Amino acid sequence: MYPPWTTPEDAARILQNGGIVAIPTETVYGLAGNAYDAKALAKIFEAKKRPHFDPLIVHIAALEELSHVASEIPEMAKKLAEAYWPGPLTLVLPKTERIPELATSGLPTVAVRFPSHPIAQQIIRLAKVPLAAPSANLFQHVSPTSAEHVAEQLGELIDGIVDGGPCGVGVESTIVAFTEKTPVILRPGGITPEMIQKVTGSISIRESKSNPKGPMLAPGMIDRHYRPQVPLFYGELPQNAKLPSGTVRIAFGHQTSAIPPTLNLSESGDVKEAAANLYAFMRLLDKAENRLILVDPIPNEGVGIACNDRLKRAAIRQLPESF
Repeated sequence: MYPPWTTPEDAARILQNGGIVAIPTETVYGLAGNAYDAKALAKIFEAKKRPHFDPLIVHIAALEELSHVASEIPEMAKKLAEAYWPGPLTLVLPKTERIPELATSGLPTVAVRFPSHPIAQQIIRLAKVPLAAPSANLFQHVSPTSAEHVAEQLGELIDGIVDGGPCGVGVESTIVAFTEKTPVILRPGGITPEMIQKVTGSISIRESKSNPKGPMLAPGMIDRHYRPQVPLFYGELPQNAKLPSGTVRIAFGHQTSAIPPTLNLSESGDVKEAAANLYAFMRLLDKAENRLILVDPIPNEGVGIACNDRLKRAAIRQLPESF
């Protein structure tokens, strides 16, 4: 039986008592626990079946709270926070002693963000602690952009779900680190590289890569991630590709394809609309009667860069010879 839909007030009480609750943010739904409580963090890892080498993002509800979780704040990080917080931007900074090593996979740095969703902010303020909150789904599965998505996978494993409606951004936050002279984007997201560059002057982007022998530098960097159960193929189809019956297609704009569109991320070709719809559409087509999900190419610009990042990691490398 699913836990009942939970009010922000009840969620805060659960969090104060060491429980874990799914909360809405502008990016995706997060599975939140007290960021200072290692036992609560362990419950998050257990519910998600998340490996301990993949660190968590800590969420705050005011700029002045950053010093509670980060021991040093480089000037460039301050400028980015002032420009894009609250919003879908995560900063990787040296952590304070209050943040358990479990939250950071043993690294000396912590990933921090200030979400713009008013309900997320309300819950953090009511709980009176920062909240560690990875996406509220099973590890490596498609991220949830509605409360119903959370209930489908984690409803019986967690202490509550706060329904804040569909997520507006639809893909996870941009993660930026400051370990080099030039700020490094570790994961593209809702704040685009162009937006970062306006503040920093220059940036670099690091490719996602699995490293099971050690901790990830930041959350969500594993190279095979965000996968539906039905095989998903992304990009231009090879010539003479053999598609099984039960092939469905997520279109973008008015591109031509071997099969008609089943769903369209954005008929007008708007990458922001596409990002907001991406995970929901992947979930809608992740059904036993479907054999293959095709996704049209998306322009690699703006938040389309984040869409491409997620789709490349969700996709199979090549079409099987037989299904």
